[in-house]
Amino acid sequence: MLHMRNEIHIDAHQVLRILGYRDGCAPSARLLSLVNNYVEKARELFKASYSYIISDIKLIDGSQVFMEHSLVFESKVIAQLLKHCEKAAIFLLTLGNRLDETMRDLAENGLILEAVVLDAVGTDGIERLAEFVQGRITAIAKAQGYCTSRRFSPGYCDWALPQQEMVFQAINGNFPDVRLTEGFMMIPQKSISGIIGLGSSEVEDYNPCRNCKEEDCPGRII
Repeated sequence: MLHMRNEIHIDAHQVLRILGYRDGCAPSARLLSLVNNYVEKARELFKASYSYIISDIKLIDGSQVFMEHSLVFESKVIAQLLKHCEKAAIFLLTLGNRLDETMRDLAENGLILEAVVLDAVGTDGIERLAEFVQGRITAIAKAQGYCTSRRFSPGYCDWALPQQEMVFQAINGNFPDVRLTEGFMMIPQKSISGIIGLGSSEVEDYNPCRNCKEEDCPGRII
Protein backbone atom coordinates (compact mmCIF):
# COMPACT_ATOMS: atom_id res chain seq x y z
CA MET A 1 0.00 0.00 0.00
CA LEU A 2 1.32 3.43 -0.96
CA HIS A 3 0.33 6.87 0.27
CA MET A 4 -0.09 9.91 -1.92
CA ARG A 5 2.78 12.20 -0.98
CA ASN A 6 1.79 15.19 -3.05
CA GLU A 7 -1.32 17.22 -2.43
CA ILE A 8 -4.36 16.43 -4.57
CA HIS A 9 -5.31 19.69 -6.26
CA ILE A 10 -9.07 20.17 -6.35
CA ASP A 11 -10.59 22.30 -9.12
CA ALA A 12 -13.40 24.48 -7.74
CA HIS A 13 -14.86 24.89 -11.24
CA GLN A 14 -15.04 21.12 -11.67
CA VAL A 15 -16.69 20.79 -8.25
CA LEU A 16 -19.37 23.24 -9.43
CA ARG A 17 -19.87 21.18 -12.59
CA ILE A 18 -20.34 18.06 -10.46
CA LEU A 19 -22.96 20.00 -8.52
CA GLY A 20 -24.80 20.70 -11.79
CA TYR A 21 -23.53 24.19 -12.62
CA ARG A 22 -22.58 24.60 -16.26
CA ASP A 23 -21.43 27.58 -18.32
CA GLY A 24 -23.82 30.48 -17.95
CA CYS A 25 -25.28 29.21 -14.68
CA ALA A 26 -23.79 31.09 -11.75
CA PRO A 27 -23.91 29.66 -8.20
CA SER A 28 -25.10 31.72 -5.27
CA ALA A 29 -22.53 33.55 -3.17
CA ARG A 30 -23.19 31.13 -0.29
CA LEU A 31 -22.62 28.05 -2.42
CA LEU A 32 -19.47 29.48 -3.97
CA SER A 33 -18.16 30.26 -0.49
CA LEU A 34 -18.86 26.68 0.65
CA VAL A 35 -17.09 25.23 -2.38
CA ASN A 36 -14.02 27.39 -1.87
CA ASN A 37 -13.99 26.60 1.84
CA TYR A 38 -14.09 22.82 1.34
CA VAL A 39 -11.55 22.95 -1.49
CA GLU A 40 -9.19 24.58 1.03
CA LYS A 41 -10.01 21.99 3.69
CA ALA A 42 -9.60 19.03 1.34
CA ARG A 43 -5.94 18.53 2.23
CA GLU A 44 -6.96 18.02 5.88
CA LEU A 45 -9.75 15.55 5.04
CA PHE A 46 -8.04 13.39 2.42
CA LYS A 47 -5.80 10.51 3.41
CA ALA A 48 -5.08 9.24 -0.06
CA SER A 49 -3.62 5.77 -0.50
CA TYR A 50 -3.44 3.23 -3.29
CA SER A 51 -2.18 -0.20 -4.27
CA TYR A 52 -1.79 -2.03 -7.56
CA ILE A 53 -0.27 -5.16 -9.05
CA ILE A 54 0.69 -5.94 -12.63
CA SER A 55 -0.17 -9.52 -13.58
CA ASP A 56 0.29 -11.67 -16.67
CA ILE A 57 -2.74 -12.58 -18.77
CA LYS A 58 -2.73 -16.34 -19.29
CA LEU A 59 -5.75 -16.85 -21.54
CA ILE A 60 -8.85 -15.08 -22.85
CA ASP A 61 -11.70 -17.45 -23.65
CA GLY A 62 -14.94 -15.79 -24.72
CA SER A 63 -15.94 -13.45 -21.91
CA GLN A 64 -13.47 -14.93 -19.41
CA VAL A 65 -10.00 -13.55 -18.72
CA PHE A 66 -7.66 -15.95 -16.93
CA MET A 67 -4.72 -14.33 -15.17
CA GLU A 68 -1.92 -15.49 -12.92
CA HIS A 69 -2.63 -16.00 -9.21
CA SER A 70 -5.87 -17.84 -10.15
CA LEU A 71 -7.67 -14.61 -11.06
CA VAL A 72 -10.60 -14.92 -13.43
CA PHE A 73 -12.50 -11.87 -14.70
CA GLU A 74 -15.90 -12.40 -16.34
CA SER A 75 -16.93 -9.68 -18.82
CA LYS A 76 -17.22 -9.34 -22.59
CA VAL A 77 -16.05 -5.73 -22.34
CA ILE A 78 -13.02 -6.57 -20.21
CA ALA A 79 -12.16 -9.51 -22.47
CA GLN A 80 -12.26 -7.17 -25.47
CA LEU A 81 -10.31 -4.50 -23.58
CA LEU A 82 -7.51 -6.98 -22.86
CA LYS A 83 -7.61 -8.70 -26.26
CA HIS A 84 -4.30 -7.17 -27.36
CA CYS A 85 -2.68 -7.18 -23.91
CA GLU A 86 -0.01 -9.32 -22.32
CA LYS A 87 -0.49 -7.94 -18.83
CA ALA A 88 -3.02 -6.03 -16.77
CA ALA A 89 -2.69 -3.67 -13.82
CA ILE A 90 -5.28 -4.19 -11.10
CA PHE A 91 -5.64 -1.26 -8.71
CA LEU A 92 -7.44 -0.06 -5.60
CA LEU A 93 -7.37 3.47 -4.20
CA THR A 94 -9.16 5.62 -1.64
CA LEU A 95 -9.36 9.06 -0.03
CA GLY A 96 -9.75 7.51 3.42
CA ASN A 97 -12.32 7.44 6.22
CA ARG A 98 -12.12 11.01 7.49
CA LEU A 99 -13.97 12.42 4.49
CA ASP A 100 -16.84 9.95 4.99
CA GLU A 101 -17.00 10.73 8.70
CA THR A 102 -17.14 14.48 8.08
CA MET A 103 -19.91 14.15 5.47
CA ARG A 104 -21.90 11.94 7.84
CA ASP A 105 -21.50 14.39 10.72
CA LEU A 106 -22.65 17.29 8.54
CA ALA A 107 -25.75 15.40 7.38
CA GLU A 108 -26.64 14.24 10.90
CA ASN A 109 -26.50 17.86 12.07
CA GLY A 110 -28.86 19.00 9.32
CA LEU A 111 -26.13 20.63 7.21
CA ILE A 112 -27.27 18.91 4.04
CA LEU A 113 -25.95 21.49 1.58
CA GLU A 114 -22.54 21.37 3.23
CA ALA A 115 -22.53 17.56 3.02
CA VAL A 116 -23.49 17.66 -0.68
CA VAL A 117 -20.73 20.17 -1.47
CA LEU A 118 -18.15 18.12 0.40
CA ASP A 119 -19.29 15.00 -1.45
CA ALA A 120 -18.66 16.80 -4.76
CA VAL A 121 -15.20 17.83 -3.57
CA GLY A 122 -14.54 14.17 -2.76
CA THR A 123 -15.78 13.10 -6.20
CA ASP A 124 -13.28 15.42 -7.86
CA GLY A 125 -10.58 14.30 -5.44
CA ILE A 126 -10.99 10.56 -6.03
CA GLU A 127 -11.00 11.09 -9.80
CA ARG A 128 -7.74 13.04 -9.56
CA LEU A 129 -6.20 10.30 -7.43
CA ALA A 130 -7.30 7.72 -10.03
CA GLU A 131 -5.69 9.82 -12.77
CA PHE A 132 -2.47 9.99 -10.73
CA VAL A 133 -2.38 6.20 -10.23
CA GLN A 134 -3.21 5.63 -13.90
CA GLY A 135 -0.30 7.92 -14.79
CA ARG A 136 2.04 5.88 -12.60
CA ILE A 137 0.93 2.65 -14.25
CA THR A 138 1.23 4.19 -17.73
CA ALA A 139 4.81 5.31 -16.99
CA ILE A 140 5.76 1.80 -15.82
CA ALA A 141 4.11 0.28 -18.90
CA LYS A 142 5.90 2.68 -21.24
CA ALA A 143 9.26 1.82 -19.66
CA GLN A 144 8.52 -1.84 -20.45
CA GLY A 145 7.51 -1.09 -24.04
CA TYR A 146 3.74 -1.32 -23.53
CA CYS A 147 0.81 0.96 -24.29
CA THR A 148 -2.10 1.17 -21.86
CA SER A 149 -5.86 0.91 -22.20
CA ARG A 150 -8.60 2.93 -20.60
CA ARG A 151 -9.30 2.06 -16.99
CA PHE A 152 -12.47 0.18 -16.12
CA SER A 153 -14.10 -0.59 -12.79
CA PRO A 154 -16.52 -3.31 -11.67
CA GLY A 155 -20.09 -2.09 -12.14
CA TYR A 156 -19.41 -0.46 -15.52
CA CYS A 157 -20.77 -1.98 -18.73
CA ASP A 158 -21.18 -5.74 -18.25
CA TRP A 159 -18.45 -6.09 -15.62
CA ALA A 160 -20.60 -7.15 -12.66
CA LEU A 161 -20.12 -5.47 -9.28
CA PRO A 162 -19.49 -8.80 -7.47
CA GLN A 163 -16.21 -8.96 -9.40
CA GLN A 164 -14.94 -6.52 -6.79
CA GLU A 165 -14.07 -9.67 -4.83
CA MET A 166 -11.62 -10.71 -7.55
CA VAL A 167 -9.96 -7.28 -7.46
CA PHE A 168 -9.57 -7.53 -3.68
CA GLN A 169 -8.18 -11.05 -4.09
CA ALA A 170 -5.60 -9.66 -6.52
CA ILE A 171 -4.49 -7.01 -4.02
CA ASN A 172 -4.25 -9.92 -1.54
CA GLY A 173 -5.11 -8.14 1.69
CA ASN A 174 -2.39 -5.53 1.30
CA PHE A 175 -4.89 -2.68 1.47
CA PRO A 176 -6.60 -2.50 4.88
CA ASP A 177 -7.88 1.05 4.21
CA VAL A 178 -10.79 -0.28 2.09
CA ARG A 179 -13.30 -3.05 2.76
CA LEU A 180 -16.23 -4.54 0.86
CA THR A 181 -19.81 -4.63 2.08
CA GLU A 182 -22.09 -7.63 1.50
CA GLY A 183 -23.43 -5.75 -1.51
CA PHE A 184 -19.89 -5.36 -2.92
CA MET A 185 -19.77 -1.63 -2.29
CA MET A 186 -16.52 -0.16 -1.00
CA ILE A 187 -15.99 1.63 2.30
CA PRO A 188 -14.75 4.39 2.42
CA GLN A 189 -17.23 5.70 -0.12
CA LYS A 190 -14.64 7.63 -2.11
CA SER A 191 -12.74 4.59 -3.33
CA ILE A 192 -12.12 3.20 -6.81
CA SER A 193 -11.00 -0.21 -8.00
CA GLY A 194 -10.36 -1.38 -11.52
CA ILE A 195 -8.13 -2.68 -14.27
CA ILE A 196 -5.86 -1.24 -16.99
CA GLY A 197 -4.53 -3.34 -19.86
CA LEU A 198 -0.88 -3.30 -20.96
CA GLY A 199 -0.19 -4.31 -24.53
CA SER A 200 0.16 -3.15 -28.12
CA SER A 201 -0.92 0.26 -29.41
CA GLU A 202 -4.30 -1.22 -30.36
CA VAL A 203 -5.36 -1.23 -26.70
CA GLU A 204 -5.47 2.57 -26.70
CA ASP A 205 -8.30 2.67 -29.26
CA TYR A 206 -10.85 0.40 -27.58
CA ASN A 207 -13.94 2.27 -26.41
CA PRO A 208 -17.06 0.17 -25.71
CA CYS A 209 -19.26 3.28 -25.72
CA ARG A 210 -18.99 3.44 -29.52
CA ASN A 211 -21.16 0.34 -29.85
CA CYS A 212 -23.39 0.89 -26.83
CA LYS A 213 -26.99 2.11 -27.13
CA GLU A 214 -27.28 3.34 -23.51
CA GLU A 215 -27.21 7.07 -24.29
CA ASP A 216 -28.01 8.09 -20.69
CA CYS A 217 -25.23 6.03 -19.06
CA PRO A 218 -23.33 8.24 -16.53
CA GLY A 219 -20.11 6.46 -17.41
CA ARG A 220 -20.39 7.22 -21.12
CA ILE A 221 -17.08 8.49 -22.51
CA ILE A 222 -18.11 9.63 -25.99
